[in-house]
Amino acid sequence: MVKELILVFIATVLVNNFVLKYFLGICPFLGVSDKLSSAISMGFATTFVMTITAPVAWLINNYILVKFNLPFLQYVCFIIVIASLVQFVEMVIKKFFPLLHQSMGIYLPLITTNCAILFMTLQLVLKDYSLIKSMVFGFGAGVGFTLAITIMASIREELKFQDVPESLKGPGITLIIAGILALIFVGLGGLIQVK
Repeated sequence: MVKELILVFIATVLVNNFVLKYFLGICPFLGVSDKLSSAISMGFATTFVMTITAPVAWLINNYILVKFNLPFLQYVCFIIVIASLVQFVEMVIKKFFPLLHQSMGIYLPLITTNCAILFMTLQLVLKDYSLIKSMVFGFGAGVGFTLAITIMASIREELKFQDVPESLKGPGITLIIAGILALIFVGLGGLIQVK
């Protein structure tokens, strides 16, 4: 059981990284990755929301939607859960970490519309994970997002001191880096054989 949970975690973080394999959550990935501190904060906030969303979505799906034959309400229910949890996270950050809240700006409420979180909830249903696996999957998805955005922010901070051709400055070099990172993470899938 523990080995299986570790494999789910590793697969979600490295092999099936939501950002670099499925290209989900690109808006905050590109928008917040210009500073390492903002990227780490966004990653932690997203990880927290994904980790909490996974078991809540699993419980709602298994004990309400499936039990009462209402699977057609999954999208609506999952979006409500995500929006509620993001609102909660935003209130906590605003109250206890006002500078962090100010630095994250519009990107914190955008976690609500982060398609990676909705994708994660829908994958829980498709993969028919248990409650524990769902929690590990949600946490792994958040850690994978944090890893991707942190790597991108680290590279982008270093690029400020490099001689980048004028035609590639800004979005051009950022998208090239994102493509190279995606190739690296997809290549990990060939090295790590995980379901």
